[in-house]
Order: sequence, then structure tokens, then C-alpha cells
Amino acid sequence: MVPASVAKARFPRPVSTRSPLPRTVSTAQVSLNHDKETPISLAVPVNRYWAFASIAVLGCVADLVSKQWVFQSLGLPGGPTFWLFEPYVGIQTAVNQGALFGMGQGFSGVFALLSVAAAAGVMIWLFYFRAAQDWLLTVALAGVMAGIGGNLYDRLGMWHDDSVHTELKNGVRDWILFQHPSLGTWPNFNIADCLLVCGAGLLMYHAFKRPRSQTAS
Repeated sequence: MVPASVAKARFPRPVSTRSPLPRTVSTAQVSLNHDKETPISLAVPVNRYWAFASIAVLGCVADLVSKQWVFQSLGLPGGPTFWLFEPYVGIQTAVNQGALFGMGQGFSGVFALLSVAAAAGVMIWLFYFRAAQDWLLTVALAGVMAGIGGNLYDRLGMWHDDSVHTELKNGVRDWILFQHPSLGTWPNFNIADCLLVCGAGLLMYHAFKRPRSQTAS
């Protein structure tokens, strides 16, 4: 009979060739960036939802309240002009049945449909494709959404009743007047137009400037 100690020496316990996972690495976490130790989160932060909603709602409300106040004070187009800095900057009511700064007159219905499509595109881009992970894109598209909302309200005819003149129906209310002797009179505009232009400007900055700065860094 062979002693147990001798048997153990003759038949050593098989050694596993599998290397155990490091204790500091969690198998439940999968990183999409192999150059970094921390995993990348694909979720849109909650504060981006709040920032987008706040800017879009406040901008739209500011546009609608300002238009309502000016048109109640000065009346429909054809009334007096209130000069802030004569003869360059003033307040004058106008109704635009076209697009931004008077382009495309007479196509209010078409622009209303395009506005709805643009608003849907903004939401899909921000939150489905997660563009809202970028702060600058969130702010820029919130401004665009505010401008879309303010002008869409007017294009749907929600600011007037059926007694309004045909030339004013479903038109966008404008009230900011800017003119210069050498440049002429700029088409009247409103806060929604300003928000659209600012949002578009931020988008252009993001497209052309940000990649260069990130590459340089």
C-alpha cells in the first residue's frame, strides 16, 4: 500500500491554464474606448434635457409675449412707428407670410409644415442620436427650437380670429425695425428670428471651429 503523501507526490494536482480575471476589473462593464480605463456612457445626461427645455420654452415665451405686447400697443401694420434710435432702430408692426426676414411670401402653409418637420428633426438629432451629449449643440438647437415654436404659433393662425384681413392670415408677426441710409431698410423681424439666427450661428461655429481646437489640443 502506497502512503498518501507519496501518492500526492506521484500524481500532482493538475494546473489550470486559464488566467483569472484581475479583481480590479468588473466583467459587467464594457468599455467602447480601449485607450481609456473608464467606460463611455452613451446616455444623454439629465441636465441636457432641462437645459434644452428651459431655453426653448423661455425663448418661445419671450417671443410670443413681446409680439403680443407690441401689437396691442401699436396695432396692426400701418400704425405708428416708435423710434428707439431714430432713424436707425425702431418698433414697427408688420406681418410676414413668408419665411425668415420676408423670404418666400405667400407660402405660410408650406413653411408651417417645414417648421414641424424641422422641430421633429431637432428632437431626433438631440435625443435619439444623442447629440445632446454636447453642450454647445444642446444650446444651439434649443435656440433653433424656440425660434421654430414662436413663428409656428403665428403660422398656424393662433394669434388672430377669422375677421383679420386675408393678407395677414397665418402670417408671422414682426416688430423690430432696422434701417440705415447706406443699407436701406431691413425686413422687420422678431425675437424668434433672432433665436434662429443665433442657433444657426452656434451650429456653424461648432462645425468649423470645435474640431480644429480639439485636434490642436
